[in-house]
Amino acid sequence: MPTLMIVGPYRLFFWSYDCSEPRHVHVSRDRLEAKFWLDPILLADNNGFRSKELRDIERIINDNADILRSRWDEYCSRA
Repeated sequence: MPTLMIVGPYRLFFWSYDCSEPRHVHVSRDRLEAKFWLDPILLADNNGFRSKELRDIERIINDNADILRSRWDEYCSRA
């Protein structure tokens, strides 16, 4: 499970077998997890985060979207 980045309490990652899916990122903190599509950036799934925190996470993803997409592409082109 490649970690793309850590921002504050959030770990942004994807599973190595996810390359067959559209680009996305999983975000975890403690036992909470969410999944966001990257093209366009949309919440795909949420497991425990509150709305305000999801908005904060979405802002982090938007601020780092180019890096996240680039790291996804770099990893998945080798997979």
